[in-house]
This record gives sequence, C-alpha cells and structure tokens, in this order.
Amino acid sequence: MHNFKELKIWQKSMNLATSVYKLLIEYPDFEKFGLISQIRRSAVSIPSNIAEGSGRESNKDFRRFLGIALSSAFELETQLILSSRFGFISEKKFEEHSVKLQEVQKMIYGFRRSLNKTTRLKNLLISIFY
Repeated sequence: MHNFKELKIWQKSMNLATSVYKLLIEYPDFEKFGLISQIRRSAVSIPSNIAEGSGRESNKDFRRFLGIALSSAFELETQLILSSRFGFISEKKFEEHSVKLQEVQKMIYGFRRSLNKTTRLKNLLISIFY
C-alpha cells in the first residue's frame, strides 16, 4: 500500500485538475453540460484513480488503476485538443496544459512500469526461495 498524498504523480495530477477547472471558467455557458462536464470528469478521474489504486493490496491492482488514470489522461488530452479546435481556449493555454498533461502521462506510465518490474522481481524471488 502507498500513501497517495506522497506520490508525485498524484500531486502533479491534482495540480493539473485544479488548473483545468480554472481554465473551464473561460468556456461558453452552452458547453456546461457538454464538453465542460466531460473535461471535469476526466481531469478528476486521474488523481482519483491514482489514490484509489494506491490503497489496493497488490501492485497488480494498483497498476490496473494507474491504467485507468492514464486512459483518463488521454481522454482529457483529446478534450483539450477539441477545445482548442473549437476556439474555447487560446493556443497558449492549450500548450501550457498539454505540457502539464504529457508530464503526468509520462509519470503514470513510468510508475506503472516500475510496479510491473517490482512484481516480476518479487515473483522471481518467490520461485527461487520457495
């Protein structure tokens, strides 16, 4: 079990979600129940799944939740691309958020891989000694 509040990926994804929420203030009102709602859900899903996965008993379960968080990050990326194409956000703000998002994506991917290696090493040691 991991303390999610100490994980850099959780901290960065929380900062990203906060930044995205602030960005949504600029969106037109008619998107309140459309794209805005979808963006909020995917932005919040990233740190939420990291936190939920950190409380699981095994690295295998944690990796599964990190996979869900990564999927939500790609979903958010798509929604930001659409927002830029629709002209809801400036190119500067799009780039700013894309950089933050890609950093979170890379961190989740790397952490997920490290958990996979840890599990493989643990299984190898178990097979050697038992």
